Amino acid sequence: MFGYYTSMILLLPAILLSVYAQGKVQSAYRTYANVRNGRNITGAEAAHRILQFNDLQIPIYETQGTLTDNYNPQKGTLNLSPAVYEQPSIASMAIAAHECGHALQHAAGYSLLSIRNSIVPVANIGSMLSWPMLILGLMLGAQGDFLFNLGIFLFLGVVLFHLVTLPVELDASKRALIQLEALNCFVSDEEHAAAKRVLDAAALTYLAALATAVANLLRMFAIRGNRR
Repeated sequence: MFGYYTSMILLLPAILLSVYAQGKVQSAYRTYANVRNGRNITGAEAAHRILQFNDLQIPIYETQGTLTDNYNPQKGTLNLSPAVYEQPSIASMAIAAHECGHALQHAAGYSLLSIRNSIVPVANIGSMLSWPMLILGLMLGAQGDFLFNLGIFLFLGVVLFHLVTLPVELDASKRALIQLEALNCFVSDEEHAAAKRVLDAAALTYLAALATAVANLLRMFAIRGNRR
């Protein structure tokens, strides 16, 4: 069984991947947020076209922040950050289409999206309580075994959430590109490739989140083994 210090080494690649992924998505966004798309359509206009094309009556709202774009399945709303909502850039078009991809998943009853939505409460509880329970279990020594194991069990929900999230996000990006192609939103292959680069960079952040969750789970098992 891995020791505690070895477990820290396991976490290092995940941290490096996370840093790389954040840099990649910020770089892709900054680059293509400043490149106007050939159809001169904003993210809001692209989203409206996709939703209308698929007969979905979903309101589109402008929300606050940067890269805070999301589809809310509970409220049935599409929320776009100001730059995505207002700007006619390649990045805006791609990001808005990606969020529409989630709306299409919801409308089609996409099973992995339903699973992800159902485990959100479990993942939230795991994120908040797993490490406090692990620390308390360590402090209590042998008497804290139950709390320590419970902390690991709760964190499994976090890992499961990230494991399901990755294919959900990849599928939403795939749907986004298909929709943009079907609606003739690209004026060239270069625009298609640029939009794909934006979406691929975003997908890398979800891969990094999964890698970090798995690495932390391995750390927990390593610490548990070191206690025995």
